Amino acid sequence: MIAGTRTLRHRPPVQSPHLVPLVEVVGGEKTGSAAIERALAFYTTIGTQPIHIRREVPGHVANRLQAALWREALHLVAEGVASVADVDTAISAGPGLRWALMGPHLTFHLAGGVGGIDHFLDQFAAPMANWWETLGNPTLTSELKERLAAGIAVQTAGRGIAELAAWRDRFLVDLLALKAGQK
Repeated sequence: MIAGTRTLRHRPPVQSPHLVPLVEVVGGEKTGSAAIERALAFYTTIGTQPIHIRREVPGHVANRLQAALWREALHLVAEGVASVADVDTAISAGPGLRWALMGPHLTFHLAGGVGGIDHFLDQFAAPMANWWETLGNPTLTSELKERLAAGIAVQTAGRGIAELAAWRDRFLVDLLALKAGQK
């Protein structure tokens, strides 16, 4: 609460918020722009990467993007296109590597070569728009839940949540250090 009537919310939208530097800052109806600017500046000075959410939506921006991707991942598993492990590998060994460096817009700008985003859009926008028509809208049936659980059991190979979380967090620390050295 700022000045009694202005609400400003700071949202760490991801697991391991003590490691992941993203902070989403969203003002309320009566939040002044100065309060938002102060919050963004503060989070920047303490080493996080704040983003300004200009209009409140259910969930967080990062979580909404994750949900959109997971929706298609579920669809691909439900339709038998790929296994749980194959979908995870498709992300972690494919676009996920680039996404550790840059988001989808900058990724596609680079994919456009010397023509940048304009060339990318001229060459790939229509085919991608056609793919959007085939994106799924899966239902989390009991069968799909069982397939997901079975697929995760194979991937984890008996490693528990604590062990997996520690592995993830060690990797995040190393990745953040690597990214910090590349600026």
